[in-house]
Amino acid sequence: MIRVGAIADVHFSKNSAGRLADHWQEMHNSVDVFVLAGDLTTHGDPEEAAVLARELQVVQVPIIAILGNHDYDSNKEAQIRRELESVGVMVLECESITLPINGKTLGISGTIGFGGGFAGACASAFGEPEMKAFINHTKDLSAKLHAELEGLHSDYRIALVHYAPVKDTVVGERLEIYPFLGSYLLAEAIDSAGADLVIHGHAHHGTEKGVTSRGIPVRNVALPLLGRSYAIYTLDKFKDEIPVTKEEIVSAEMENPDLVEAVA
Repeated sequence: MIRVGAIADVHFSKNSAGRLADHWQEMHNSVDVFVLAGDLTTHGDPEEAAVLARELQVVQVPIIAILGNHDYDSNKEAQIRRELESVGVMVLECESITLPINGKTLGISGTIGFGGGFAGACASAFGEPEMKAFINHTKDLSAKLHAELEGLHSDYRIALVHYAPVKDTVVGERLEIYPFLGSYLLAEAIDSAGADLVIHGHAHHGTEKGVTSRGIPVRNVALPLLGRSYAIYTLDKFKDEIPVTKEEIVSAEMENPDLVEAVA
C-alpha cells in the first residue's frame, strides 16, 4: 500500500510563512509521498515560491509538484521551479518520475494541462488562429502526458495535472467558466495510457471526487475546496481514502488565500 498526500492551490504570498508548516511537519506519519498540483504561488513571483520552499522543508517524504496558471502569471516559472528544486522538490512539466516506496514503485507523470471544456460542450480547433492555438495547446500537452504515462513501468501510476480532466470535479463552479477549468482531452490521454489515480486542482468551488470514462479515480485537491492542509489517498489497486485526523484539518478563506486557520 502506498499513501499519497495531496494538495493544490495553496497560493503562497510573501506573507504566507507559517501557514501550513505545522500541519505538514508530521506528514511522514500518515503518507509516503506528497504531491502538489499547481497554483503554488499567488502571482507567480519567485519570492512567493521561496516562502513556500522554506515551508516545505519540514516535510520528510518525497515531494512532487507541478505548476499552475498562477505560477505562470509573471513569466518567471523557471525561477519558481528553481526555488522549489533548491529544497528537493521534484517539479514536473511533461516529465515523469518513478519512486521506490514500501517495496513497490510509484510512477508520477505531470503537466499543467490546459482548458477547452468537456465532452458535449467543448471548443474545437476551428476558425481563427487564436482558437486553433488554444485547443492545439491542450492537445499537445495531453499527447505529452499520454506519452509520459505510457513510458512508466511501475506498480502504480499517478497522472498529476492542474487543470481538470473531467467535468465531475468542476461541478459547483459556474457553467460559464467550465471551458477554462479543464479539458476532456486530458482524460482521453489518461484513459488511453492508463493510471491508478488522477490528481488535479484549479477548481476552487468544484467537487473532490470524480472518475474518467474508463473508471480511473479523479481527485480535485484544491485547498479552498478541501478545507484541509492535504488529503490522503491510498494506492492498493485502489482502496478508498484514509480520513485525515483533526490535527490535519484546516479551513481556508477563499477570498484571502493567505488565511488558513486550524480547526479545533
